[in-house]
Amino acid sequence: MATGRQGGVFVTGATSTIGSLLLPLLHERGVAVQALGRNPVAGENCAWHFLDLADKASDVPAVQADALIHTASLWLLPGWLEKFHARGVRRVIAFSSTSRFTKLASASPYELEVVNKLIAAEEHLATECERLGMAWTIFRPTLIYGGAVNARDLALACVQSLDVPASFNKAYNLSGGETLAYVDMVRRIFETLGRKPVFIPVPIWAFRVAVRLARLHPRFSHLTADMALRMQADLVFDHQDATRDFGYRPGRFDPAYLTTLR
Repeated sequence: MATGRQGGVFVTGATSTIGSLLLPLLHERGVAVQALGRNPVAGENCAWHFLDLADKASDVPAVQADALIHTASLWLLPGWLEKFHARGVRRVIAFSSTSRFTKLASASPYELEVVNKLIAAEEHLATECERLGMAWTIFRPTLIYGGAVNARDLALACVQSLDVPASFNKAYNLSGGETLAYVDMVRRIFETLGRKPVFIPVPIWAFRVAVRLARLHPRFSHLTADMALRMQADLVFDHQDATRDFGYRPGRFDPAYLTTLR
């Protein structure tokens, strides 16, 4: 655990779902937090500094921290590690996604672009950290609430693994605390809302036709029938390595938690 650690932590994506949950967890453990992003962070849990990661010509604010927890899009990180290293960072935790596996054979050019960006960013992170002498950890969540992994579990995983050498230079798939079929997940959401779900089977040929029609609108041009087929596929990932190395123990899928993230 990070309790009482001396070095500070940079947090990118501090206003994201994971980032906003991470800040108070670090604060509770006495960690000095330097939040980086384009939007100010409310509260007194950290110091906030403007930083647009898409602007590669800019630099990290002139403050020091020995760790970086990157909750923003992973593909924004290339080009920044050397700059963070110059500010004292020797420990990096970043988020990718299990989509790099599940969408590898997607028929959607949009999804394939995301997959390729994730793979390239993961490889860059590992290579650059090794070159610079920085210990890295990559987390690959499955769906985040709304979905199958509670965002607070992911924020807690950052804190749990921050100073644990067993988690250094490794990538972990982080799934939820239970395995649910897609239909059971939907049913639990409806039950939490006090409503009775009605499931209407749709033949795949009908769905393909509907997708083709939807793709005529620019807003839905990225849709493919693969997206529906994945609802029927086994997308289970094991998180036992994370449990063994730093005590990751996610909770069960609780749709009621969604209301606290609005």
